[in-house]
Amino acid sequence: MEELWFVVSPQNPFKDKKSLLKDHNRLDMVQLAIENYPKMRASNVEFSLPVPSYTIDTLTYLKEKHPNFSFSLIMGEDNLGSFHKWKNYELLLENYQIIVYPRIFGEEKQADYLKHENIHQINAPIIELSATEIRNMIKDGKNTRPMLPPEVFEYLDGSSFYK
Repeated sequence: MEELWFVVSPQNPFKDKKSLLKDHNRLDMVQLAIENYPKMRASNVEFSLPVPSYTIDTLTYLKEKHPNFSFSLIMGEDNLGSFHKWKNYELLLENYQIIVYPRIFGEEKQADYLKHENIHQINAPIIELSATEIRNMIKDGKNTRPMLPPEVFEYLDGSSFYK
């Protein structure tokens, strides 16, 4: 059975921890967003791993815990520009299929990666919306209801997050 796992990271090495909501709040929002999709799972696997969280460490851990599973990585195309800065990115390229969702950005370096046999760019509509934009809209008191699953909107609307 194929599943899509959303791994909530307690500390992305490229982000400031102070700018993030608490781990359990972010996990709650993911669970709310996918609760009607039985083939999607919110994962807190990184909550018990050392921080900062590195993708290669998480995938290695998951592979050890679930040897009968085959894991792939889904990322936005904008991440390819800094992919060479990821811990052991060569191992990711060698050992995992990487599915790339199209994004608008200014980096040129991604073109070389898109030629790699384990990287697969999907043909999907480009959505010009980011989590940063949504957080800024909430901060500015703008309506984010159309951009969020109803359950996540209600969760955020009833909180003081990002305000």
